Amino acid sequence: MSVKSRIEEKLRSALGPESLRVEDESHLHVGHAGHRPGGETHFRVYVVSQAFAGKSRVERHRIVNEALAEELAGPIHALAVHPAAPGEPQRG
Repeated sequence: MSVKSRIEEKLRSALGPESLRVEDESHLHVGHAGHRPGGETHFRVYVVSQAFAGKSRVERHRIVNEALAEELAGPIHALAVHPAAPGEPQRG
């Protein structure tokens, strides 16, 4: 299973999101720290979930980081997270 697929699966399971988009941006980081041949090192996540309602930006990032702890300890070098609660504007 690809890293992107694992990210999607884990966030769907942990957050039950209304919407989820995971973008592999590894191709933008060729030659930079953490890049590996074959990519799947740099990701951007856009997620809307009720789990974020009433939570601060830091709390929202912690929720995502906890769900992806295994990936962050291994194949993921960089993760940009854009979390929102339903009805909130989403950045990015």
